[in-house]
Amino acid sequence: MKGSKWKTLFEIFAISTKLGLTSFGGPIAHLGYFHEEYIRRRKWLDEKSYADLVALCHFLPGPASSQAGIGIGLMRGGILGGLCAFIGFTFPSAIALMIFALILKELHIVDAGWIHGLKIVAAVVVAHAVIGMAQKLAPDRGRKAIALGALVVTLLWQHAFSQVVVMLLAAFIGFLLYTKVEEDTQTSFSLQVPISTRFAASCLLLFFGLLLFLPLLKAWTSSYWIGLFDSFYRSGSLVFGGGHVVLPLLEQEFVPTGMLTEKEFLAGYGAAQAVPGPLFTFASYIGAVMNGWAGGFVATCAIFLPAILLIFGTLPFWGKLRSNSKINGALMGIQAAVVGILIAAFYDPIWISSINRPIDFAFAAILFSMLAYWRIAPWIIVLTGAIGGLFL
Repeated sequence: MKGSKWKTLFEIFAISTKLGLTSFGGPIAHLGYFHEEYIRRRKWLDEKSYADLVALCHFLPGPASSQAGIGIGLMRGGILGGLCAFIGFTFPSAIALMIFALILKELHIVDAGWIHGLKIVAAVVVAHAVIGMAQKLAPDRGRKAIALGALVVTLLWQHAFSQVVVMLLAAFIGFLLYTKVEEDTQTSFSLQVPISTRFAASCLLLFFGLLLFLPLLKAWTSSYWIGLFDSFYRSGSLVFGGGHVVLPLLEQEFVPTGMLTEKEFLAGYGAAQAVPGPLFTFASYIGAVMNGWAGGFVATCAIFLPAILLIFGTLPFWGKLRSNSKINGALMGIQAAVVGILIAAFYDPIWISSINRPIDFAFAAILFSMLAYWRIAPWIIVLTGAIGGLFL
């Protein structure tokens, strides 16, 4: 029996690693890869269970595709299965971006022309994400108003806690305005979760405990490493709406303090589009730029830890949560605010740091058309951007 369990864990790790090496295209594409590999080919979950799991992952803050992979691993192999799925899917892109960061620092190439091309790629990718998210998350006047308010406040009040305040206000407004339960939230919950509610509650308690006490521990000890862990953990805890939303949170944590330059930040974000796997591994790049391999490892663990705790902690309770109209209304408000926060980040630092001349805008328009209309693979967009940057 023990040998069978280890065989299952190895299978989960091997398949998730394969996906981590080949899953280009962002979180929506990742969920498609997961469906093909885990559901259609291997039938580890049925269609209804997979739909329930994806619904939960979109409800939670954090990287939805990574959380879905963790959830599938959990269903297949328990807690260790979930961790194996996470490691396999995450480490290929994390290692690739850490290597890129070390090369960038060692060769001092942040001002190279191809780096400017990567910054333009970052502008194109975020613009594409903003358009798609706005259509989905802010379709009516009320949510458009929430997005606009979030945009204005975030741009004019640039503070480490501005996004947190904006999201809390948006949640309260959504709580008041959107009380109707959507039809798909009233269906029965089909997932059979192989963990106890006591363990799940412990994960939720640890999630909120770390969010609350890490800043206090940082102030009490003045430890650089605790401060670094706190910054990435907080960013990973507050990201609603996908990996692109981590951009403004990380930018406010590290660029204004001088720990990272805008050029380094945007170069890494552009490079993150070229690797498969979760966009959250952008944190691995930032940590490696600041503190080499150790910094990259700490950053990776810290930004993904909230996602792991939340998926372990909420799965057993999801059936009740998904039918609560007030919780769904608060989530709708938060998702609309995410659109405004991302538009603010698109302007500053991305637009003002990358689109400096008419030729930059023209090149960005070409890349955007390649991505949005011609459906060309993201890694080709990145390669084209880097080569074009050499000539610009």
